Amino acid sequence: MLSKFIFTKILGWKLNNNFPLELKKYVVIAAPHTSWQDFPIGILARNTAGVKINFIGKDSLFKGPFGFIFRSLGGTPVDRSKSNNLVDAIVQLFNSKEEFRLALSPEGTRKKVDKWKTGFYYIAKGANVPIVLATLDFGNKEVKISDPYYLTDNKEKDFEYFKSFYENVEGKHPELF
Repeated sequence: MLSKFIFTKILGWKLNNNFPLELKKYVVIAAPHTSWQDFPIGILARNTAGVKINFIGKDSLFKGPFGFIFRSLGGTPVDRSKSNNLVDAIVQLFNSKEEFRLALSPEGTRKKVDKWKTGFYYIAKGANVPIVLATLDFGNKEVKISDPYYLTDNKEKDFEYFKSFYENVEGKHPELF
């Protein structure tokens, strides 16, 4: 497999654990998101794992000569300038499909943020699917995958678990995480 060869042999990355192949639906949160390089690393990790995981991205990525590439990789454009109920739309997408896995960045941007966005949490809650956490650890050249996490009725506890998973993980630009 070409992706695995590039990911492990050429770039020197490793995949620690695998995405749950037996589950047909879940939300993946990948962090830290500090560089454009996160995307190709994520795609290579996904392909190495042999699982189809979709993603959403700002609509400008899907315009012009490269739009078809992002779509063929499983992407869907999102217009972030409009105030629409994206969470409800994605929950409906989960409910309409027999198999759907969606990767999101909890930061929502490559810039430094004080707190994570919560859309991924409400998508998982609304679609009644678990969350799988994935690191983009440039310090160790490792993508670490968690076991599925089933949300509780305690949002603070859930977020404490999420944050603890990413302790000591180094993004491409550590100062942004």
